[in-house]
Amino acid sequence: MSAAIYSQAALRALEQRADALGVDLMARAGQAAADWIAARWATGARILLAAGPGNNGGDALVVADLLARGGFRVDVLQPRAPQTPAARQALARWQAAGGTVRTMLAPHEPRPDLLVDGLFGIGISRPFDNDWCALIHQLNALGAPVLALDVPTGLDAWRGTALNAVLRADATLTFLCHKPGLFTGEGPDLAGQVQLDTLQHPGWAGEAPEGAVYHPAGLDKLSRAHNSHKGSYGCVGIVGGSEGMLGAALLAGRAALAGGAGKVLIAALDPRLPVDPQAPALMIRAADALPICDVLALGPGMGREGAAQALLDAAIDQPLPLVLDADALNLLAAEPSWQTRIAERRAPTVLTPHPAEAARLLACHTAEIQADRLEAARRLAERLNAVTVLKGAGSLIVGPDRYYHVNRSGGPALASAGQGDVLSGLIAALLAQHMEPFAAASLAVHVHGLAGDAYTASHGGPIGLSADATVVALSAELNRLVASANRRTGMYARS
Repeated sequence: MSAAIYSQAALRALEQRADALGVDLMARAGQAAADWIAARWATGARILLAAGPGNNGGDALVVADLLARGGFRVDVLQPRAPQTPAARQALARWQAAGGTVRTMLAPHEPRPDLLVDGLFGIGISRPFDNDWCALIHQLNALGAPVLALDVPTGLDAWRGTALNAVLRADATLTFLCHKPGLFTGEGPDLAGQVQLDTLQHPGWAGEAPEGAVYHPAGLDKLSRAHNSHKGSYGCVGIVGGSEGMLGAALLAGRAALAGGAGKVLIAALDPRLPVDPQAPALMIRAADALPICDVLALGPGMGREGAAQALLDAAIDQPLPLVLDADALNLLAAEPSWQTRIAERRAPTVLTPHPAEAARLLACHTAEIQADRLEAARRLAERLNAVTVLKGAGSLIVGPDRYYHVNRSGGPALASAGQGDVLSGLIAALLAQHMEPFAAASLAVHVHGLAGDAYTASHGGPIGLSADATVVALSAELNRLVASANRRTGMYARS
């Protein structure tokens, strides 16, 4: 099943091409949804279908017809008349088969076994009027499980932002291709479990995807030969750990070790701790100069004082991959000339901002970042010629060419101090093992998320995962992915 994501314009072009070829996408979407429901609910279940005025509503009417024929008790709510030819035809077929339509809910509407949301799809972008808001509120109040067709009503399918009313879904059956807004920002809380049905469409006619839902790739780079040594897996240098924040640098260093780096050096701005008792393999020394290594990660607990500024200034000129996080990003935001130098670097750069750090880099408010996370990350990646990881729900990984991955692993378990430091160290470790920057950042974000998911599954919920506990889980998740990939390819060691 394809994880590719196409632009809204490409989707519209595909729909027009299908129509010209006589491919009835509405019939296929309706059949896919009816099959999904029939596989999960017993015949005779009461299904309430909310149909809007557009083609999303037409999909719902096709579903209603198929379910009624299959022995389900079907009730259709359509507050406003269909506005598209295909939706009008779907209504006519439903009524010709003896189906009826209501325009409003009863004062004490009974709770259906399932509510199908076919009100509005990917085309809605303006706020709802009061009548629609009231209806959406009433539907949410029914307390029924909700299946959204293509996208939950009120969720921007590309930005992952909610309009002034949203019909929350327990599951979303999306069509043709994935939409990034289902997985980032508010999307994960509003879309529930997302499943894709491509509807066996006639093809994209040369259209290139703009991104993809991430699936692990490039794992062959991490397969290990028996005849190898620590030098085979690179040296990571962590620069940070000012007074009171040494723990951040230690977390990044431990994560780099857990991610497979052969050696990790920590250049600490506060060097009073000569050894890390939990990870004595870390080599800690004063940050009077940049460490000699294969990859540099700057920012964890680094502070913004003069010494930190000098180290970042020197690092930008190094012909090495850089990972910049936390205070390195804040320093970068405050110095436009450094941003220019970053953009002109020949060696790769990976930026890992959270929304507030991204806002500083783009000289805007955090709310503007969250209003369109994908576009913000793409602007940063393009402007600074850097792979950019915009952290948050549904982290986004974007290359300088604006192509992106949206990550589905992880969740609120990772909402704790130090997790960003862990991610920076893991990205640096994968870079040190010769992964390409975009692939390394994507895999690191995914593995970091898997560690959070594993904690949630084993502890019955997301509460209480600390960054140091996350580090412990990284190597197990990474090894599991590599072993699985090796089994699929029949490759167990690098030749």
